[in-house]
Amino acid sequence: MQHKMKEIVFLNGRFLPLKEAKISALTPGVLYGWGLFESMRSYDNRIVYFGQHLKRIKDSSKLTDLKFSYSIAELEEIIRKLVKINGFKDSYVRLSLWKADLRTDILIFVKEYKPYTPNGYKKGFRACISRHRQNEFSHLAHHKTTSCLLYQLAYLEAKHKGFDEALFLNNRGFISEATRSNIFFVKGNDIFTPALECGCLNGITRKAIFDLAKNSHVKIYEGNFTLRDLYTADGAFLTNSLMGVMPLVYIEKNKIGEGKRRRLTGYFIKKYNLLLKNGI
Repeated sequence: MQHKMKEIVFLNGRFLPLKEAKISALTPGVLYGWGLFESMRSYDNRIVYFGQHLKRIKDSSKLTDLKFSYSIAELEEIIRKLVKINGFKDSYVRLSLWKADLRTDILIFVKEYKPYTPNGYKKGFRACISRHRQNEFSHLAHHKTTSCLLYQLAYLEAKHKGFDEALFLNNRGFISEATRSNIFFVKGNDIFTPALECGCLNGITRKAIFDLAKNSHVKIYEGNFTLRDLYTADGAFLTNSLMGVMPLVYIEKNKIGEGKRRRLTGYFIKKYNLLLKNGI
């Protein structure tokens, strides 16, 4: 259909074709990475924990001196309209805010999302340990800022080495997060994940796992964990709002769990997919 070819975006109050969306390169947002963003996946015009995505960026805007001009309800309506206009059943939605002199610019775009295949989830991810460290003492570590050079360099490092992801340790040597994901690992019938004090993002899918675990009477423990904790786990998985729950099967040359010991990972993949398809 013709409207798909136009790639309609929302920029500063207007729906317009991507080719007509012009921004200044001389704003603080562009020059200094002074901005925030949210990545969401829309499936059949439903976004898991939609309101919480928008609440997070609104809360972050208060701490980064960015004016949030829309209510959460207004943003929900704009995003739903934009998803409908672009016409994809499965979409990657990105909402960005950045400093533009005396105002805050807002851009929302929608792209077709092509998910990993069932075989991709069965195969799982392989991750390396990044040479970069997460600064757990920076409050910016808990916000999705556009100043993400650290994450980009670590991800590029992983891809160059033939891995799917890179894991960060923090300055104290504890596991923090991956470049695009939160991390969980399984021991017995319990799940463990780095505490927010380790410098990881309080991911929306991370919260979904906590809620799913509570409803399933599975215990989750937050804390300071080492690579040894991870290497001796029965299984591990990564989470973000696009791929959902992805098994983590290798870290460097170390295989994490095997066979039936990964059953909890499979369980949460199924539960999250139900959220994605049926909404919440």
